[in-house]
Amino acid sequence: MEKKKIDFELLIYENENELSQNDKKLLEKAKEAMQNAYAPYSKFKVGAAVLLENGEVVQGNNQENASYPSGLCAERVAVFHAGAIYPGVTILAVAIVASSSLHEVTVPAAPCGNCRQSMIEYEQKQKSPISIILGVPNGPVYKCASMSDILPLAFNSSFLSDS
Repeated sequence: MEKKKIDFELLIYENENELSQNDKKLLEKAKEAMQNAYAPYSKFKVGAAVLLENGEVVQGNNQENASYPSGLCAERVAVFHAGAIYPGVTILAVAIVASSSLHEVTVPAAPCGNCRQSMIEYEQKQKSPISIILGVPNGPVYKCASMSDILPLAFNSSFLSDS
Protein backbone atom coordinates (compact mmCIF):
# COMPACT_ATOMS: atom_id res chain seq x y z
CA MET A 1 0.00 0.00 0.00
CA GLU A 2 1.15 3.50 -0.80
CA LYS A 3 -0.09 6.48 1.16
CA LYS A 4 -0.04 10.04 -0.19
CA LYS A 5 -1.08 13.27 1.42
CA ILE A 6 -2.86 15.80 -0.78
CA ASP A 7 -2.65 19.37 0.43
CA PHE A 8 -2.26 22.89 -0.89
CA GLU A 9 -1.37 26.36 0.24
CA LEU A 10 -4.29 28.68 0.99
CA LEU A 11 -3.54 32.33 1.58
CA ILE A 12 -5.98 33.97 3.99
CA TYR A 13 -6.21 37.75 4.02
CA GLU A 14 -8.06 39.65 6.71
CA ASN A 15 -9.73 41.75 4.02
CA GLU A 16 -9.30 42.91 0.43
CA ASN A 17 -7.01 45.79 1.43
CA GLU A 18 -4.21 43.26 1.89
CA LEU A 19 -4.47 42.11 -1.74
CA SER A 20 -2.35 43.28 -4.65
CA GLN A 21 -3.95 46.04 -6.73
CA ASN A 22 -4.73 43.59 -9.55
CA ASP A 23 -6.39 41.06 -7.25
CA LYS A 24 -8.32 43.82 -5.50
CA LYS A 25 -9.63 45.16 -8.83
CA LEU A 26 -10.71 41.68 -9.91
CA LEU A 27 -12.52 41.13 -6.61
CA GLU A 28 -14.29 44.48 -7.08
CA LYS A 29 -15.47 43.32 -10.52
CA ALA A 30 -16.85 40.15 -8.91
CA LYS A 31 -18.70 42.26 -6.32
CA GLU A 32 -20.11 44.40 -9.11
CA ALA A 33 -21.32 41.29 -10.93
CA MET A 34 -22.85 39.92 -7.73
CA GLN A 35 -25.19 42.93 -7.49
CA ASN A 36 -26.91 41.86 -10.72
CA ALA A 37 -27.33 38.18 -9.80
CA TYR A 38 -30.79 36.71 -10.27
CA ALA A 39 -31.38 34.83 -7.01
CA PRO A 40 -35.07 35.24 -6.07
CA TYR A 41 -35.30 31.74 -4.54
CA SER A 42 -32.11 31.22 -2.54
CA LYS A 43 -31.44 34.92 -1.84
CA PHE A 44 -27.77 33.87 -2.18
CA LYS A 45 -26.07 36.12 -4.72
CA VAL A 46 -22.75 35.18 -6.28
CA GLY A 47 -20.58 37.21 -8.63
CA ALA A 48 -17.53 36.09 -10.56
CA ALA A 49 -14.89 37.93 -12.56
CA VAL A 50 -12.45 36.22 -14.90
CA LEU A 51 -9.13 37.87 -15.73
CA LEU A 52 -7.78 36.93 -19.15
CA GLU A 53 -4.23 37.08 -20.41
CA ASN A 54 -5.22 39.82 -22.87
CA GLY A 55 -6.24 42.05 -19.93
CA GLU A 56 -9.98 41.65 -20.45
CA VAL A 57 -12.22 40.95 -17.46
CA VAL A 58 -15.40 38.94 -18.03
CA GLN A 59 -18.10 38.97 -15.37
CA GLY A 60 -20.83 36.51 -14.49
CA ASN A 61 -23.40 35.99 -11.75
CA ASN A 62 -25.70 33.22 -10.65
CA GLN A 63 -28.91 32.87 -12.60
CA GLU A 64 -31.59 30.91 -10.75
CA ASN A 65 -34.71 29.33 -12.19
CA ALA A 66 -37.89 28.03 -10.56
CA SER A 67 -36.87 24.68 -11.98
CA TYR A 68 -33.72 24.51 -9.84
CA PRO A 69 -31.54 22.37 -12.13
CA SER A 70 -32.05 24.91 -14.91
CA GLY A 71 -30.11 27.71 -13.18
CA LEU A 72 -26.39 28.32 -13.55
CA CYS A 73 -23.67 29.35 -11.12
CA ALA A 74 -21.76 32.62 -11.47
CA GLU A 75 -18.44 30.87 -12.02
CA ARG A 76 -19.65 28.89 -15.02
CA VAL A 77 -21.52 31.88 -16.47
CA ALA A 78 -18.27 33.90 -16.38
CA VAL A 79 -15.87 31.17 -17.51
CA PHE A 80 -18.12 29.92 -20.32
CA HIS A 81 -18.74 33.49 -21.49
CA ALA A 82 -14.99 34.14 -21.52
CA GLY A 83 -14.44 30.94 -23.49
CA ALA A 84 -17.16 31.92 -25.97
CA ILE A 85 -16.03 35.47 -26.69
CA TYR A 86 -12.26 34.99 -26.26
CA PRO A 87 -11.60 31.41 -27.41
CA GLY A 88 -8.04 30.29 -26.80
CA VAL A 89 -7.17 33.23 -24.52
CA THR A 90 -5.61 32.02 -21.26
CA ILE A 91 -7.54 32.54 -18.04
CA LEU A 92 -5.20 33.88 -15.35
CA ALA A 93 -7.54 34.22 -12.38
CA VAL A 94 -11.13 33.94 -11.22
CA ALA A 95 -12.50 36.05 -8.35
CA ILE A 96 -15.72 34.95 -6.65
CA VAL A 97 -17.82 36.85 -4.10
CA ALA A 98 -21.01 35.74 -2.35
CA SER A 99 -23.60 37.28 -0.05
CA SER A 100 -27.08 36.49 1.24
CA SER A 101 -30.01 38.69 2.11
CA LEU A 102 -31.14 36.04 4.63
CA HIS A 103 -28.02 35.88 6.78
CA GLU A 104 -24.51 37.25 7.03
CA VAL A 105 -21.94 35.34 5.01
CA THR A 106 -18.74 35.61 7.05
CA VAL A 107 -16.40 33.27 5.16
CA PRO A 108 -15.80 33.00 1.42
CA ALA A 109 -17.89 30.42 -0.43
CA ALA A 110 -15.89 28.03 -2.59
CA PRO A 111 -17.14 26.93 -6.02
CA CYS A 112 -19.47 23.94 -6.15
CA GLY A 113 -18.29 20.66 -7.65
CA ASN A 114 -19.78 21.39 -11.08
CA CYS A 115 -17.98 24.73 -11.25
CA ARG A 116 -14.69 23.21 -10.10
CA GLN A 117 -14.93 20.54 -12.79
CA SER A 118 -15.77 23.13 -15.45
CA MET A 119 -12.89 25.40 -14.46
CA ILE A 120 -10.34 22.57 -14.18
CA GLU A 121 -11.13 21.71 -17.80
CA TYR A 122 -10.00 25.20 -18.84
CA GLU A 123 -6.89 24.94 -16.67
CA GLN A 124 -5.98 21.59 -18.23
CA LYS A 125 -6.76 22.81 -21.76
CA GLN A 126 -4.56 25.89 -21.42
CA LYS A 127 -1.81 23.98 -19.55
CA SER A 128 -1.39 26.75 -16.99
CA PRO A 129 -2.91 27.40 -13.56
CA ILE A 130 -5.92 29.55 -12.85
CA SER A 131 -5.63 31.29 -9.49
CA ILE A 132 -8.77 31.49 -7.38
CA ILE A 133 -9.69 34.47 -5.20
CA LEU A 134 -12.68 33.97 -2.87
CA GLY A 135 -14.19 36.83 -0.92
CA VAL A 136 -17.14 38.15 1.02
CA PRO A 137 -18.14 41.80 1.27
CA ASN A 138 -16.21 43.41 4.15
CA GLY A 139 -14.60 40.14 5.21
CA PRO A 140 -11.76 37.72 4.70
CA VAL A 141 -10.34 36.76 1.32
CA TYR A 142 -8.94 33.34 0.42
CA LYS A 143 -6.55 32.78 -2.45
CA CYS A 144 -5.00 29.67 -3.93
CA ALA A 145 -2.66 29.33 -6.87
CA SER A 146 -4.52 26.81 -8.98
CA MET A 147 -7.92 25.28 -9.57
CA SER A 148 -6.23 21.88 -9.26
CA ASP A 149 -5.47 22.78 -5.64
CA ILE A 150 -9.16 22.68 -4.75
CA LEU A 151 -9.98 19.78 -7.07
CA PRO A 152 -7.27 17.17 -6.65
CA LEU A 153 -7.62 13.92 -8.59
CA ALA A 154 -9.82 15.68 -11.16
CA PHE A 155 -11.61 13.81 -13.90
CA ASN A 156 -10.13 14.78 -17.26
CA SER A 157 -10.07 13.92 -20.95
CA SER A 158 -7.46 11.18 -20.46
CA PHE A 159 -10.23 8.97 -19.04
CA LEU A 160 -12.09 9.29 -22.34
CA SER A 161 -9.13 8.48 -24.60
CA ASP A 162 -9.25 5.31 -26.67
CA SER A 163 -5.45 4.99 -26.74
